[in-house]
Amino acid sequence: MERCPWAANDPIYIKYHDEEWGVPVHDDKKLFEFIILEGAQAGLSWLTILKRRPGYRKAFANFDVKKVAGFTPAKIEKLLLDPGIIRNRLKVNAAVTNAQAFIRIQEEFESFDKYSWRFVDGEPKINKFTALDQVPAATCESDAFSKDLTQRGFKFVGPTIIYAHMQAVGMVNDHLVSCFRYKEVTQ
Repeated sequence: MERCPWAANDPIYIKYHDEEWGVPVHDDKKLFEFIILEGAQAGLSWLTILKRRPGYRKAFANFDVKKVAGFTPAKIEKLLLDPGIIRNRLKVNAAVTNAQAFIRIQEEFESFDKYSWRFVDGEPKINKFTALDQVPAATCESDAFSKDLTQRGFKFVGPTIIYAHMQAVGMVNDHLVSCFRYKEVTQ
């Protein structure tokens, strides 16, 4: 069984690749989770974040956006002592700021799902890459999405981070065509 080369060596990567990556997500709670995790990943490996995912679930109220939006300065200080997450003040503060902005988008568009999927016209973009070096770090869609998020007050949402988010939540299918998941995700 052939899978994307980036997922070939670690059991955590394999499970994530085989079960989650690239599967279209339309659940706001899951979309919020990936916004938080992708922002935490900035400058680090995705594997580092996946290994800490249980810690993030615990620290960030199982990604309850309303609870995270209400985190106080005292709660943030407590999080900065939590070894289960990346203890970067800017990233932790951004998670709270992003939760507040996420809620504003939900209020304006009925859901973050409706808002975010507009950037791909409501349908996953199906790519046909045969090698990892063909997969872009960002696209015009991730640039537009990133710019809009930034204008709405989000932090740690540059075009590369947002393209990774789009890949994770299935807005784009970047499984290589040789990967067994390519056709499964496309269907």
